[in-house]
Amino acid sequence: MAQNTQRAGAAQATPVARAGHVGGTATAPRPTLPAPATRGGPTPQTAAAAQEAREGGAAPRKVAVVTGAGSGIGRAVAQALMRANWSVALAGRRAEALAETARLAGLTEPTSPAVVTVPTDVTRPEQVDALFAAVRDRFGRLDLLFNNAGTFGKAVPLTELSYDDWRAVVEVNLTGAFLCAQAAFRTMQEQEPQGGRIINNGSISAHVPRPHSVAYTATKHAITGLTKSLSLDGRPYRIACGQIDIGNAATEMTGRMETGILQANGQTAVEPVMDAADVARTVVHMAELPLEANVQFATVMATTMPYIGRG
Repeated sequence: MAQNTQRAGAAQATPVARAGHVGGTATAPRPTLPAPATRGGPTPQTAAAAQEAREGGAAPRKVAVVTGAGSGIGRAVAQALMRANWSVALAGRRAEALAETARLAGLTEPTSPAVVTVPTDVTRPEQVDALFAAVRDRFGRLDLLFNNAGTFGKAVPLTELSYDDWRAVVEVNLTGAFLCAQAAFRTMQEQEPQGGRIINNGSISAHVPRPHSVAYTATKHAITGLTKSLSLDGRPYRIACGQIDIGNAATEMTGRMETGILQANGQTAVEPVMDAADVARTVVHMAELPLEANVQFATVMATTMPYIGRG
């Protein structure tokens, strides 16, 4: 209990960012992260009461945290949740990208779901704590964590992968997912009614690797173990956990699929991709199940990508 109190106190402090990591390379140091920006209707800064109810006095909207929400799968899932009438906290390293995700949602009605943007480096415990404290302060509870933040890292032969590049991928993909899940657990355990759901973004690489992807593949296999442990440990608290393994969704990270990517046989080949919106619909389906039901593992992939029979 003392430890939780200390962490709660730290969460109230303004988080200080460190240099982030993109593709295994440290970016320039960033200034102190800005305070969360909210929107609920026509303007990004509109203040709204916690637990906003739908028209007609319906039950309050469910609340989600989406990490890596500034682009790609995270952006698509956040927008799909908003369209499904969820209130969403957008988390990611780049404040401008999060603001763009909120803008693209096109929430223009006073009764639209609320959005809060919380610039967050998921590898920093104090920033993760600040993220979930902001969600509790803004919405009063948490129903879903989409644990999505991730990086592929450098696609180089094993012997050329530096320790720093290995560690950068592990910190984001695995340590970041653990820290966010831990913070979500604390919130979901303590709230009334108790419980919630965590959906981890795995990968096709949680099953089979690509060449020159040892760090990414190792972390995505580890995400499967994290998902199983969270599922077991969450049972007493009505916390469900599932995993979505995604193959070749069209995002910034998968742009090289359409120009040619190294195959297991040593050749380079173009691979088909699918719309990220198709992934987002699957996440929303998983998220909206009652807590008595759970999609433990789901695989969503471009139909003809070389996964079945890879290698």
